Amino acid sequence: MLLSIDNMDTYYGLSHILFGVSLQVNQGECVCLMGRNGAGKTTTFRSIMGLATPKSGTIHYQKMAIHGKTAHDIAHLGIGFVPEERAIFPDLTVWENLDVARKPSVDGKTRWTLERVYDFFPQLAQRHNQLGGTLSGGEQQMLTIARTMMGNPHLLLLDEPSEGLAPLIVKSIGKLIRQIRNEGITILLAEQNTHFALDLSDRVYIIDDGRIRYSGTAQEVKAHPDIIREYLAVHQ
Repeated sequence: MLLSIDNMDTYYGLSHILFGVSLQVNQGECVCLMGRNGAGKTTTFRSIMGLATPKSGTIHYQKMAIHGKTAHDIAHLGIGFVPEERAIFPDLTVWENLDVARKPSVDGKTRWTLERVYDFFPQLAQRHNQLGGTLSGGEQQMLTIARTMMGNPHLLLLDEPSEGLAPLIVKSIGKLIRQIRNEGITILLAEQNTHFALDLSDRVYIIDDGRIRYSGTAQEVKAHPDIIREYLAVHQ
């Protein structure tokens, strides 16, 4: 078990956001946390990364308790986070955005160099000296993922990577995620794009109103469209 969350409750001020959330991610898997907007996906990720502090429950990474640790310490353990808002540095060039995130993995090895990242993201290589703020939305998403890979993570948290992107760009992002997974990187993905998520994932958790409502394989979810209608369809 690479990541394990058990009975986690998280608040923002007095607002109770997550209720007894439990999930597990095994080494080498791509696991998706699916849910509508506001269901609790981002808060789950922020809790894992130490950006929100769970009030109760536990989070273990490689059998080490990480709940209560700072985001800085958690990142240095080998967890990379790609936030939904992308958060690139708009006034830095593409290569400066990548260079600022450069660090070896926890075992001291550097598997993701600038050259290797550019091999994976040739569009970014073509924009080496271009300011991040002038990139398209799809290119900014690629840059955010690429910047996280420069930290040589073992576990990659991807929060809504398809959000706001054109269908062709979403397809391209999906291909990149598969390539990263094929490199041995374990992935926890948060998504509300059902087809995108199910095509990438081994297993699925569905969160609604801050509670895990369903867990199963991606194939099981595909075979039961009633699950999608109940928990993922947009409320009218």
